[in-house]
Amino acid sequence: MGSFVKRILIVIGAIIAALALIMGGYVAYLMVTYDRIPDNETIEITGNTTASALSTGTDYTAVTYNIGFGAYTPDYTFFMDEGIMEDGTLTVGEHSVAVSKESVLACTEGAIEAMRALDPDFALFQEVDTDSTRSYGVNQREAIEAAFPAMNAAFAINFHTAFLAYPPSEPHGIVNGGLLSLSNATVDEAVRRSYPVDFGFPTKFFDLDRCFLVERIPVENGKELVLINSHMSAYDEGGVIREQQLELIMGVIASEAAAGNYVIAGGDWNHSLCGSENLYPSQQLIPPWLATFDESVLPDGFTVVEPDNLTDVATCRGTDIPYEKGVTYTVTIDGFIVSDNVHARAVNIDTGYQYSDHNPVLLTFSLK
Repeated sequence: MGSFVKRILIVIGAIIAALALIMGGYVAYLMVTYDRIPDNETIEITGNTTASALSTGTDYTAVTYNIGFGAYTPDYTFFMDEGIMEDGTLTVGEHSVAVSKESVLACTEGAIEAMRALDPDFALFQEVDTDSTRSYGVNQREAIEAAFPAMNAAFAINFHTAFLAYPPSEPHGIVNGGLLSLSNATVDEAVRRSYPVDFGFPTKFFDLDRCFLVERIPVENGKELVLINSHMSAYDEGGVIREQQLELIMGVIASEAAAGNYVIAGGDWNHSLCGSENLYPSQQLIPPWLATFDESVLPDGFTVVEPDNLTDVATCRGTDIPYEKGVTYTVTIDGFIVSDNVHARAVNIDTGYQYSDHNPVLLTFSLK
């Protein structure tokens, strides 16, 4: 074998060894930095709201809104979202981070203004970043809390990762984000409940540290309103993890109702609600990430609140292609589940997906 060929082989071997060392070091870095937040973590309640206990027979409002870490302008697409056009063409999103810091700031302010216009007594936000690569370090939690200074606030971490180097062309980076619940009423306690997640390798490093936030709000008759802010898994092939997550939260709401409390669970369920999976006009088929909510899993005495305008307004768009009404797939996956001692009506709020890939849902309710 000639000396030139030997030198080429040595160079190739050195490159392979270096790549293996880099990959091994990165995997070790992920292993060392990986941790899950313990279940039943007590969350600090900030703010100075000193409202009296809630009254029965009085109308209150709550809004749930997934703000998509401030990335989702109508033309934004996300690299993990896949879709299928009617002719069978497969589609996939492009970006793993927002297009710019200015875009994040504009979307965050737009989402705040949309919530401010609804003026709810309770606001449930999902995908709120505090210091993440994907949202250019914008502290959305701080911005939202500053915009609603008269409300109590509780924040539960729902996604915290070391630096994710995927995709290589635009790494998702470090992520710190979560659920933010605001309240005009006194909150006696807030507790973070950990959802089951996929612990397989390497999925566990790229999955959200999913959770739901449980708040206890006193009612004048001695009972409590148990208000839950939830964000379930989206990318779960086979649906095993989502099934486990549903089992957990359904058990929690059933036990609270059995104790005589009022229960409202809102958020992003990542399941089609109220049979909406084929409800809205589009030129796409049902995407592979969508699961259908089977209402048979609901405990006795609980219902999904069907929005009055369900057929007119969806709450989520596919992000495999830019949003175009009548073309992009849409579905209602955001909303509320209530116990039968809560009288409730809901409306999906049409924002045109200007600030997020989700629309807010407004719930008007009274306690019986």
